[in-house]
Amino acid sequence: MGHDIKLTASDNFQLGAYRADPTGAPKGAVVVIQEIFGVNHHIRSVCDRLAKEGYVALAPSIFDRTSPNFQSGYSPDEIAEARKFVANPDWAAMLRDAQAAIDAVKSVGPVGIIGFCLGGSIAYVAAARLSGLSAAIGYYGGAVVRFADEKPKVPTQLHFGEKDTGIPLTDVETIKGKRPDVEVFIYANAQHGFHCDERASYDKASADIAWPRSMAFFAEHLK
Repeated sequence: MGHDIKLTASDNFQLGAYRADPTGAPKGAVVVIQEIFGVNHHIRSVCDRLAKEGYVALAPSIFDRTSPNFQSGYSPDEIAEARKFVANPDWAAMLRDAQAAIDAVKSVGPVGIIGFCLGGSIAYVAAARLSGLSAAIGYYGGAVVRFADEKPKVPTQLHFGEKDTGIPLTDVETIKGKRPDVEVFIYANAQHGFHCDERASYDKASADIAWPRSMAFFAEHLK
């Protein structure tokens, strides 16, 4: 459904991206921020799914600055390799690339952002710092707690798994305490990555609640 394009960030860096367009007139646009596994098959499928919901979907390749065209699967070895990208993340650069994606689709209509894993954290920080957004959604963003003192400028929704070994529930409670203005949902029996149907940690029951919840949130705020 989609195709690869190039984006140019504010520092003139060119990065790749995957864009999917709806068949009819778009309701708006959604920027999709990847996990640590790159703009891989799963992230492209999320974009395609959003296009079927009526949105222009755009996923910037936020690792292009260090490892162009990086894509990974979910085997233990691949997960170990992908984790190197979050050892010392360049938040400023990733936010520049997210802003480039927002700017590329803002002419379409209201723009939302949704991210998973590392992307969930970026989506939250984007809601607080970037311009041009109308709503933000983050799935299992482990670094959100570090940025919880920053107030999102747009309606924001967060999703966490109760059994996520990388994100303690104490962190989620800290976020809820600091950010009563943010919608926070916790899914019983869900692990990290519960929304990705290509991962061993996929939890269909939780994903089947979280995705419609996310789409309802975008429908409300991307008008």
